Amino acid sequence: MRKLPPLNSIRAFEAAARHQSFTTAAAELSVTITAVSHQIRQLEARIGHKLFERTGRAVTLTPVGKAIYPILRDGFDQIAQAFELVNARANEDSIQISATRAFAERWLMPRLSQFNAIHPDITVHIHGSEKAVDLRADDIDLAIRYGTVETDHRESVILEDCYIAVADRGICPEDRIPTIEDFRKRPLLAYKWENRALNAPDWSAWLALVEHDQTVDFRISWYSEEMLALYAAECGLGPLMCSNVLIDEELRTGRMRRIDGPCLQGFSYRLVEMSSPRPKRGLRLFTTWLREEARLFRDRSAVSD
Repeated sequence: MRKLPPLNSIRAFEAAARHQSFTTAAAELSVTITAVSHQIRQLEARIGHKLFERTGRAVTLTPVGKAIYPILRDGFDQIAQAFELVNARANEDSIQISATRAFAERWLMPRLSQFNAIHPDITVHIHGSEKAVDLRADDIDLAIRYGTVETDHRESVILEDCYIAVADRGICPEDRIPTIEDFRKRPLLAYKWENRALNAPDWSAWLALVEHDQTVDFRISWYSEEMLALYAAECGLGPLMCSNVLIDEELRTGRMRRIDGPCLQGFSYRLVEMSSPRPKRGLRLFTTWLREEARLFRDRSAVSD
């Protein structure tokens, strides 16, 4: 068992020797000058040697102090490096993901437990945001944005969606594929887009491609947000035309059903990444998993279409 002087005394000596000042050492250690002086006297008494020569306010190392200071300095440096390695590893396994709120809630969250099961040591932090992202300034590792992206970072398309008409299974006929005629007594749900730069598909474009009774004057019920309209559709308030990406989980489980009709071209979901020769481990694993999940979605969507 090592017999060492008190650690506080060693720290006080190392700081005072490095700064050649009790005052500066006290400020670094957040203690009083008197406390530093006391700790050093305690250390000198323990080893039986003076460590500093004191001349007024100035202090200089004695020969014994000069002999042990470099060894202690290197020891503290090694301790600091050890904890830096721990922090670096923790940073490698912690990732910050920014995604549009709808994508995060409707597509990413239902799948995230799979990633957690495969990589339980990776901590994923999700930030819901629609705004343009500056990865460095916002301290984000990876962003997922919809439509056009203005960025200086590297970007790539991960998914392309299309717009389909869907309805809660509770208001759909059970014995056949629902048609728009089944909802003539219900309002068509719609929402206002936050991103005015995107010319989103709407009910008029969809209805123009579907055979239906032209005498029916379908009512539109407007919602201020996409997520509100999706929730309204899930509550059986009426059919909704929305992105097949955002309704994927509900269609797979049968909670929602697709209404017979076209799939109108939508936009792209894009990954925004920093160009790095060596991205951290957690980010590499997450990006690989995300791309594979996107591929599986595309393959399944191609078959269902």
